[in-house]
Amino acid sequence: MPTIRQPAVADQFYPGDPAELGRMLDALLAESPPSASSRAGTTPPKALIVPHAGYIYSGPIAATAYATLAPVRDRIRRVVLLGPSHRLPFMGLAATGADVFATPLGPVPIDRAAVERALTLPQVRLLDAAHAQEHSLEVQLPFLQRVLDDFSLVPLVVGEAAPESVAEVLDLLWGGPETLILISSDLTHYLDYRTARRIDAQTSEAIEALRPEAIGYDQACGRAPLNGLLTLARRRGLQAETLDLRNSGDTAGSRDQVVGYGAYAIH
Repeated sequence: MPTIRQPAVADQFYPGDPAELGRMLDALLAESPPSASSRAGTTPPKALIVPHAGYIYSGPIAATAYATLAPVRDRIRRVVLLGPSHRLPFMGLAATGADVFATPLGPVPIDRAAVERALTLPQVRLLDAAHAQEHSLEVQLPFLQRVLDDFSLVPLVVGEAAPESVAEVLDLLWGGPETLILISSDLTHYLDYRTARRIDAQTSEAIEALRPEAIGYDQACGRAPLNGLLTLARRRGLQAETLDLRNSGDTAGSRDQVVGYGAYAIH
């Protein structure tokens, strides 16, 4: 029998009812700004950086990133998904022993061969406890199921890890046009609206310039996987663009304390 990682945050971060979830995703994608839709007609991204809060907060921003995948929905067959650990502190990167990650929309198969390849690196280990309650990867799956055809997943939760350490893992799993690299990260947390906008704008400039050294600890909760991607993108001569930059004060929250959300594409 396959080992299944069941949803941990359905009915919390997103609807647990499949029909309601589908309607919400379709509405978010339909409302994606024209700028994101127009980008979908250009060169499809090799990598995306997408926020991971509750859909009412970060869903509109995430949708601008996923809208860019429309031209390659039948070409992308594997998604290498990295996000930060919010619940369990550990060193390195945590792979899963599961065969399937389930969501209300159905099962997502794990690319076990790719996981085993990642496990040949010393910074990667099996640690299902890091995946059990982690939302940073899970909230991306329904979006992926809505915008792609059949695909397999290589999910890695990132603990304390240097950019070069993460870049080595991404380089190993980089693949060709069939592989999408997806980094899950929010930006600043619980600052006032004006301060958050200022700092998040600085972070966006650093991402566009592929300068991981300019992104401080408090600027992105997914700083470790994000900076690993930026390190490798710079080495490979790629370019980054900002698709959307807002915060919870722009979507569904108070402006007293906001969380920043950015969506970015790497070509």
